[in-house]
Amino acid sequence: MRLLSIGEVMIEMSGGWHGSSESEAWRLGFAGDTLNTLWYVRAGLDPERDEASYFTTLGDDGFSDRIAEFLGSNGIEIGAIRRIPGKRPGLYLIEQKDGDRRFTYWRDTSAARQLADDEDALRQAIASADCIYLSGITLAILPAAGRALLVDLCGEANSAGKTVAFDPNIRPALWSGLEDAREAVMRLAAAATIVLPSFDDETAVFGDADPQTTIERYRAAGVAEIAVKNGPHAIAFCSNDEEGTVDALPNVKPVDATGAGDSFNGAYLGARLTGASMREAVEAGRDMAARVVGVHGALADFADPSGRWSAKRG
Repeated sequence: MRLLSIGEVMIEMSGGWHGSSESEAWRLGFAGDTLNTLWYVRAGLDPERDEASYFTTLGDDGFSDRIAEFLGSNGIEIGAIRRIPGKRPGLYLIEQKDGDRRFTYWRDTSAARQLADDEDALRQAIASADCIYLSGITLAILPAAGRALLVDLCGEANSAGKTVAFDPNIRPALWSGLEDAREAVMRLAAAATIVLPSFDDETAVFGDADPQTTIERYRAAGVAEIAVKNGPHAIAFCSNDEEGTVDALPNVKPVDATGAGDSFNGAYLGARLTGASMREAVEAGRDMAARVVGVHGALADFADPSGRWSAKRG
């Protein structure tokens, strides 16, 4: 099994004020929604048999070198990653203020915005994978031509019997308008096998009244399998063979919600790709997300309790 995740790796600076204006501590790491998901998918895969691969573009600077080393040292295959002279990775800061997260981004000139510029490289990477994973952020950072190419290639992969998994992960600030976001998300959904939306995004952008409405909209687009994340509420799921809900775990006290939805996606996909039922996969995703919100940062070191994957932080 070869799983390919497509998207953007960013420099993550997490921290904030710690009691004194003279003492502000920041921690550097690497993250990005599709990388976060790939990090947690590995827990369900066998590194002796399966391969977790990442497709993006990086620059030729020292931080791009560190990202490539970070991925490779954590068992993520990087052979398809392109390097673009003169470009740099994107950057974001996470501040913890008043019990909540605040994000500030610098990504306008990120190298990852050119990940679809080389059609042959993108086509070859997708053709070599059994499962392709991407998100609405992957779509949003691309110019229109690159976005259209990626959607078309995912449709071809789905038609060829590959699994295409998609988290709409709609971030309005990345889009020129909500109508553009809605159109792009539904075009990619129509090319996908599995869609893993978050209800708060779907109700804000599409006006869905409840998770069942979200499921029905994606089913009407031809999606075979949908699981709707819903924060501390029950997770609704549906496929041709299964449907139902899984209750959220009680008494979960979040420390940092960064990467919670991505970790759900990763554990869910890892379970499904190795034969679990939808219900079992939803439970695996729920349990992983509950653990991840208990630590700081998007990438937790305990992604694989079995110890088959060693985690080396950036």
